[in-house]
Amino acid sequence: MSSLFPAVSPTPADRPALRFGERSLTYAELAAAAGATAGRIGAARRVAVWAVPELETAVAVVAALLAGIPAVPLNPKSGDGELAHILSDSGPTLVLAPPDAGLPPALSGLERVDVDAHATGPVPEDRSAEGDPALVVYTSGTTGPPKGAVIPRRALTSTLDALADAWGWTGDDVLVHGLPLFHVHGLVLGVLGPLRRGGSVRHLGRFSPAGVARELNGGATMLFGVPTMYHRVAEALPGDPELAKALTRARLLVSGSAALPVHDHERIAAATGRRVIERYGMTETLMNTSVRADGEPRAGTVGVPLPGVELRLVEEDGTPVAERDGESVGEIQVRGPNLFTEYLNRPDATAAAFTPDGFFRTGDMAVRDPDGYVRIVGRKATDLIKSGGYKIGAGEIENALLEHPAVREAAVTGEPDPDLGERIVAWIVPADPGAPPSLETLAAHVAARLAPHKRPRVVRHLDALPRNDMGKIMKRALNRD
Repeated sequence: MSSLFPAVSPTPADRPALRFGERSLTYAELAAAAGATAGRIGAARRVAVWAVPELETAVAVVAALLAGIPAVPLNPKSGDGELAHILSDSGPTLVLAPPDAGLPPALSGLERVDVDAHATGPVPEDRSAEGDPALVVYTSGTTGPPKGAVIPRRALTSTLDALADAWGWTGDDVLVHGLPLFHVHGLVLGVLGPLRRGGSVRHLGRFSPAGVARELNGGATMLFGVPTMYHRVAEALPGDPELAKALTRARLLVSGSAALPVHDHERIAAATGRRVIERYGMTETLMNTSVRADGEPRAGTVGVPLPGVELRLVEEDGTPVAERDGESVGEIQVRGPNLFTEYLNRPDATAAAFTPDGFFRTGDMAVRDPDGYVRIVGRKATDLIKSGGYKIGAGEIENALLEHPAVREAAVTGEPDPDLGERIVAWIVPADPGAPPSLETLAAHVAARLAPHKRPRVVRHLDALPRNDMGKIMKRALNRD
């Protein structure tokens, strides 16, 4: 029996584990397919996984974990240059892929193993230690090529068990999502999470509000998504009573990977009576905090530290932010069994990422409310604006802007100002491109909701905000424009 996946065994034979579109596997079938694949990859040093949103990707990753071999998920949308770097850096022995997948030239030098989702083979004996590497997930930094975060097996188990505690997650839950599988959110939480609990996952393949409605009305109990997905849900709700009914039936609606605007929180709650809860994590840390299922689903916060996670806010000089006043901004640092062990082949970057007492420097800025709830205000590199002697988080200004009816999308950055140090810039996608809101209108709107020093000094109108595959706004692309 696997210590990671106790339910992945020949019995009970008819318990559903995975469903991707019309294709599905029971736990017995998954055990047989993963066992067969584990037998084929033998004693590989590492294996790359062509992480398309298909059944074979889940089988491949489970097989590697059962065999005790680290898996390197590859983003199918990556260019040849990035793929070449990842392969050179991680040195996988072979690549696992669905039989019908066309692989790019960058992978031509690797031995290919086609994953047969209907093969049969014995589940190997689990001989792995909790500190052994499970995954190498590549994450893009602000400069240079992506770094490979080595995630140990204990990080998977500690995070998934902490989320089970926070969310009341059991084997009776059926999760639906449409997230990519090369990332922690879609792969670790969205696939490995249900399998660790002995529950099941239904992957939409491609996200759509109609797909969400179908699965939640068909017995799914949980929905995982990113803010872009929930925004589309909020937009669809007024004209889709079936979607509203489906969301009402869900036991848990969870958003992550970026902040969900308060405006979308409120629109979903008003239409369904249900609140979306948020959690906070990173590739290097897996999950750090969450709003608990039995706690207050407070919009705009990511809840409290998960069991086993130590979290502190620090000033720029490293001294702790003592105040829990909802206003004092500090960088989040975390310590616990959920952390990665190293950046592969990057000892200097690994050393720089940790404090002498073992806390990971996240680069995320936050405040804490008196009851311990964490509210993230942005990234240290792009979202902390120092203006007129104040430290201001871009996130709260973005939320305020999104409350204005003339604003469809909003992002906030800082740019140099000879008087203020930095001035606040609002990047706006207007609700009506023919009548974009003026600077005076938006400045007054923000000043009335937050404080005068948080009002934008510049407004720039766009047709769309640049976003990555996970729906995060790419602010560095804005500042290059």
